[in-house]
Amino acid sequence: MASLSPLQGSLGKRRAAHLLRRTSYRFTKAKVDQMAGQSAAEALDSLLTLYPLQLDQPVYSNDNAVPPVAWINPPGTPLPAGTQDFMMRPYLRGWWINEALHDPGIGHKMAFFFHQYLITSIVGTGLTASYFDYLALLRWGALGNFKKLATKLVTDNSMLRYLNNNENTFTNPNENFAREYFELFTIGKGPQIGPGDYTNYTEDDIVAAARVLTGFRARGQRDTIDPETGIPMGRAIFNQHDPGSKAFSDKFQNTVIAGASNAAGMFTELNAFVDMIFAQPETAKNLCRRLYHYFVYRKITDEIENDIIVPLSNTLIANDFEIKPVLAQLLASEHFYDADDSNIADEFIGGMIKSPLELALQSISFFDIAIPDPMTQPRTHYRFFYEQAVTTRMFGAANLPIFMPSDVAGYPGLYADPDFSRQWFNSSTIIARYKVPAMLLTGTRQFGGTPNLSIGVKLDIAPWVKNSGFFSDPSDPYVLVQELLEYLLPEQVDTDRFNYFYILVFLDQLPPADWTYEWQNYLTTGNDAEVKIALERLVNAVMYSPEYQTF
Repeated sequence: MASLSPLQGSLGKRRAAHLLRRTSYRFTKAKVDQMAGQSAAEALDSLLTLYPLQLDQPVYSNDNAVPPVAWINPPGTPLPAGTQDFMMRPYLRGWWINEALHDPGIGHKMAFFFHQYLITSIVGTGLTASYFDYLALLRWGALGNFKKLATKLVTDNSMLRYLNNNENTFTNPNENFAREYFELFTIGKGPQIGPGDYTNYTEDDIVAAARVLTGFRARGQRDTIDPETGIPMGRAIFNQHDPGSKAFSDKFQNTVIAGASNAAGMFTELNAFVDMIFAQPETAKNLCRRLYHYFVYRKITDEIENDIIVPLSNTLIANDFEIKPVLAQLLASEHFYDADDSNIADEFIGGMIKSPLELALQSISFFDIAIPDPMTQPRTHYRFFYEQAVTTRMFGAANLPIFMPSDVAGYPGLYADPDFSRQWFNSSTIIARYKVPAMLLTGTRQFGGTPNLSIGVKLDIAPWVKNSGFFSDPSDPYVLVQELLEYLLPEQVDTDRFNYFYILVFLDQLPPADWTYEWQNYLTTGNDAEVKIALERLVNAVMYSPEYQTF
């Protein structure tokens, strides 16, 4: 029986690593070791925290501008001389990725969950600064109240443009946003049961919803500020709003929302509309199913629906749609750690394929690779996060064009039932995925254009093994391989698999004493030529392995 009962006792390294991989883009040995001695609830205290940002907004620099300049906040700041708005997009994307890399908690992981759930694109949605506001709104709601987030999303400047609600007027209604608000953002469609009749709403409900949403307009000047979030928002234009009453179907208990008589009344209508949707139990269940797919596994059986999804949705409703209690319940449960049954055929640990975000950022953070400082090394920072490595090659070529989804459904690896995360690993993404270790070890971009072009960072593997404090005895090859595999792979490997990495890959079938001799020689002379070959062989093999691709 699937169980949300809290996992008892200390996590241990295996379960601590599982929790950290699933909840944070920053994966380090130190954090795993710290969490290993804690209970799941204790470990979650630090993970379910919204940590301060490294930089509160992206900065821009051409080759000559040091220090770089901010152009987003305060609102109304002009663009740097000689630039156009589209040139700012890479800096915003790189800034968010860098912040995700350094975030020790779940904040950015949840912000990306809500980006997938409540998606917009950085292209075609107005100013880059407005997209920054959208990302700020997701961060604001990441560990907050989902109902409030779903309400404020309606007047987000990027969203108003993305789904055409900016064009939705009393005289020319546009149903695009209303349709997606039901289907993707809140309650979900459910199976169709008749013409224009779905399980959870009807086509007539979409028409009525579009009328509620008439008259909300984007504000490019970013001078209308939400008093609760402090984030720029759109505004209500009453003369473009439909003032009549809006009647909904029996799916919503035949609710009638009274029409507004002024701009303030438009927000009263909006709140009544959101209240109506969130009063339906299916809205909470839909969110909990998405959280389950994101954090646990791709399959939801009848047992999972009844024993996990329904209780989680009850927790969500009981807490007035605060997201944190639901995450705490799910991520501390026996079920999350697959400790609620004895079936070894459905293991959740190692049961999902890493997205390009997890694959790249957890690799970089694990090996503690030095990242160029955006304030003192702006050009190198930009090259690494956009031009040569992360955004274009590690992500874009791996089917994650971050903040540039192909459509409103988002990224296939996060929604495409029944495969979900399996979408991340296919013939079109395999090169980008398998080039990650080579890019980090060589410091070059490896494929596309000029493969040997510098990406601005590099993993010097021998000094890392020597100085990181990771290994108890780097001169002992057996211990070195054992300790590395313990953290890099989600499950302990059997003897045959271990010997593959140890004897065939690392030792290259030479006696263990050869490694000990070469390591001592490196410590004495500082020449890492020989030990580097074996270490790079090992890291490549581990990161190429099927086990490393999962989490």
